[in-house]
Amino acid sequence: MAAQQPHVTEVHDELGLVASIRASHSTKDVVQTTLKTDERVIARVTDGIYRQPGSALRELISNAYDADASRVVIKTDAPRFERIVVEDDGHGMEPEALAHLLLHIGGSAKRSAAGPGLGITAPSDPMRSPGGRRLIGKIGIGLFSVSQLTHTFQIITKVKGDNHRTVATVALRQYADEDDGPSHDGEKKFESGKVNIWREKAADTHSHGTTVVLTSIRPQARDTLRSREIWNAIEQNESQSEPDETQAIDPPRFHIGRVDTSGELMKKTGGKLAALPWEKGDPPGEAFSKLVQCVWDEIEKSTPNPQLDRIFDYYLRMVWQLSLAVPLPYVDGHLFDMDVDEWAEVFMLSNQPKGAAHKLDASGAPLREKVDLHDPVGLIGGFDIFFDDLKLARPLKFKDLPTTNNALKHPLVFIGKCREEFKKLPRELSGGPLAFEAYLFWTPKVAPVEHQGSLVRIHGSSGTLFDSTFMRYQVSEQNRLRQITCEIFVSEGLDSALNIDRESFNNAHPHSVYITKWLHSALRQLASTQKRLANEVREQTRDESKGVAVSEIQRVASDVWKQETDDPGARPPSIELSSTGNKSVSIGESYVYSRAAIVPGRPAVQTSKVKARNAIIEEKLKAIAQVLASFGLLDAVSKRKQEKLLKAIYEILDAPGE
Repeated sequence: MAAQQPHVTEVHDELGLVASIRASHSTKDVVQTTLKTDERVIARVTDGIYRQPGSALRELISNAYDADASRVVIKTDAPRFERIVVEDDGHGMEPEALAHLLLHIGGSAKRSAAGPGLGITAPSDPMRSPGGRRLIGKIGIGLFSVSQLTHTFQIITKVKGDNHRTVATVALRQYADEDDGPSHDGEKKFESGKVNIWREKAADTHSHGTTVVLTSIRPQARDTLRSREIWNAIEQNESQSEPDETQAIDPPRFHIGRVDTSGELMKKTGGKLAALPWEKGDPPGEAFSKLVQCVWDEIEKSTPNPQLDRIFDYYLRMVWQLSLAVPLPYVDGHLFDMDVDEWAEVFMLSNQPKGAAHKLDASGAPLREKVDLHDPVGLIGGFDIFFDDLKLARPLKFKDLPTTNNALKHPLVFIGKCREEFKKLPRELSGGPLAFEAYLFWTPKVAPVEHQGSLVRIHGSSGTLFDSTFMRYQVSEQNRLRQITCEIFVSEGLDSALNIDRESFNNAHPHSVYITKWLHSALRQLASTQKRLANEVREQTRDESKGVAVSEIQRVASDVWKQETDDPGARPPSIELSSTGNKSVSIGESYVYSRAAIVPGRPAVQTSKVKARNAIIEEKLKAIAQVLASFGLLDAVSKRKQEKLLKAIYEILDAPGE
């Protein structure tokens, strides 16, 4: 006898739903309804869901990309930051598209049937722009990310062939629960803001694009853009009248300048208004290349592990992060387009759970041709971004990197590609197929340290930046992880795993789970290969090093370094005490310090015994510094504090015994 089907009552009003629920007494009487989003949620969206001012600019750039723009120009009045203008040459918005945008926050016409009619998506594919690009945006909140910067802005937009442009001034509302009173029907109504819109005559009917003008930048956002926190600390330090009360606070090595507390007058630092790695007349592309190169130059200036927050002010860090986040070419070319045979070894990753990477013959052709790689996918036409004096590019370098004293002198490149259909899961649970390509780039030195990790790009875009945990990879091989840069290029899927701010993922989503397991398997394959190659180098050099006596002091430091790096062929970084401040001729991974800052002055004439004792103390000091570096403790403090620490250690070692 067939089971009796339940009686289903569909109800959508709140009072009716309550009555139907109370009337139901078993599974034979099922009440069905539809989930609805409270307007309060949308009010919260326009009130700001992004973490940094740079996130707002990233979203505006993404909107321009989705509008088939080939050029985006961002102009600021740095370092004052009273006004920011973002202009693109995309297809612009018809009044119908603008009205839909303003009245449907969180209800984007992208990826929907309404998109083609509004000129937002391709007629044949709602997932693509009219020009054929895979869309970045999906839920229609990108424009309102500007609430991170300001609550008042202007939109000026025009489509090709229209003899009028449309102008809208938007005043977003700062949300507060207590501000909303009940309406005449007793229900609370939530407004996201007010908009004034008009049309005006345009001189050039062929022009097209959208300009967003941000004014009245919020004080908190303005202070962040101005790097107010660090400059305040420096100014307080400068105002101390007693030398003993001053602290060792260095300004960023490169900065766009600072203003006084009124925000009007520029103030000099080190005799200059600004300190930039490029010259005023440099072309924008060359200026950006110099910005990238200055980070790698830090290694040769005795900063073994350059960090962006120590080199740049907030503005330059923001530009760097934007360059990583949006669809752009690489500053020196895509790794997939390189013939790496002369400077790297290449391995193909296995997609099997316990698989092993196998070496590829990478000679004679770019990796793209060797392995049939396709990234970038979906970039139709060029896409250039000009940010004040700079033309942005992805700031990753793969070739001509500094030489180090690691056992392996050349990079290792691991290539992966995968497609998973999730056939055992229904599409509504799996999110559909997942397809991606990836590389893991191992090199003894990664700069800056913020590039140590994995970065996921969906259709060329990323809001997550590099994840130094490699998606929570639970191993103790921290030194090896600090030598890996990984990018995963997703061409299909993962969109639904992105959280609303596009800066994090839902870790429980099937796509996130799969790609995490894949990455962890790839890391295990990389570690096995790198260890094997390092052991081969060690065996090769063992005979060459026979008969060479190693002091007990050096042996201790060397053993600790090998244990912490889990690399039997690795050597600790050299520690140099320079009398001139210049780097030694042999370039390698080293820490260079001023001898005068650490070692007390000595008499010009010393006995042989005293000289020998001082030499032993210096060797012990260097060994202790190497041990500190092994555990990452040396890099945890600034260069000046490193010198103070080593000076204190030297004085302890030099202290007379009983």
